[in-house]
Amino acid sequence: MRVGLIQLNTGRGMETAFAAADALVREAADAGCQFVSTPETTHLMEIRKPDVFDKTFEEHDDPGLQQFRATAKEKAIWLHVGSLIVRSGNGKLANRSFLIAPDGGIKARYDKIHLFDVELGEGESYRESATYSPGFRAVVVATPHATFGMTVCYDLRFPHLYRALANAGANVLLVPAAFTQPTGEAHWHTLLRARAIENGCFVLAAAQTGLHENGRRTYGHSLIVDPWGKVLADGDTSTGLIIHDLDLDDVEKARTRVPSLQHDRAFDVDHVTDGR
Repeated sequence: MRVGLIQLNTGRGMETAFAAADALVREAADAGCQFVSTPETTHLMEIRKPDVFDKTFEEHDDPGLQQFRATAKEKAIWLHVGSLIVRSGNGKLANRSFLIAPDGGIKARYDKIHLFDVELGEGESYRESATYSPGFRAVVVATPHATFGMTVCYDLRFPHLYRALANAGANVLLVPAAFTQPTGEAHWHTLLRARAIENGCFVLAAAQTGLHENGRRTYGHSLIVDPWGKVLADGDTSTGLIIHDLDLDDVEKARTRVPSLQHDRAFDVDHVTDGR
C-alpha cells in the first residue's frame, strides 16, 4: 500500500487551506498513493471561540468536506481527512476525522476523544473543552488495503486507546495532529514510536507545521513508523508531502516476534498504605 501524508501550515482562511490541501492530495494520488492523510484541523487554525464558530459549518454544509469527497472520487483513492472543525449542534464544535472511500462516500467518522486542556508555561495554554465536545467512541475501519484505527493528536498520550484499537483488529494507527512546538520537541517521535512498538502496528501521523496566522507554532515532522518502531519517513518542518510503500506483512512479522497482544492479562490494583 502506497501512502502519502500531507504536511500543512493552515491559516485562518478556509478557502486558502482547502486549496493547499487539495493540491497536495492530488499530487499524492498522481504519485500512485492509494491512501492519503491530512493533518488535524486541515481547513482552519483559529483560537478564539467566536472566530471558530463564525467560520465553521454543520458537516453536511462544509464546503471543504464536499471538495475532499469529490477529489477522492475523481482520483479513486482512500482519503483520510485528519480532522475538520464542524458544528455539532449542541452549542459546541466537534474535532472530527473522516475516512472517505474511493467512491466519495464517507466510510467512517471519528470525534477526538481526549481534549487538550493544558498549561505549557510561558503564557502558552489551551482549553479545548471550552469550545469542543469530546467523542465517546473509538473507531476501527476495515478497507481492502488495511484496517485503520482512528485517533487525533492529544489522543496519542493515552496508550489504552491504541491497545483497544489494535485488539479490535487495527494494523495501521492514524494520528493526525497539530502538536505544539514544545511538546513536539520533547515527546512526538518517542510517543509515536512507542504506540507502533506496543501494538505491532504501522503509525501514520500527518502534522501541521510552522508559525500559523493565529500565532500558534506547531512542530511538523509528519511521521510514518513501522511496527518495529523504525521511522520510515519524516516530513521535517516544511509543508509538503511524504510518500512510502508499506508492506502490511510487517505487522504479522512484528507481532510474531513479540506477541504482546496475546499476553494481555486482566489484573486488580492493590492500594497499600502504611497501616495507620
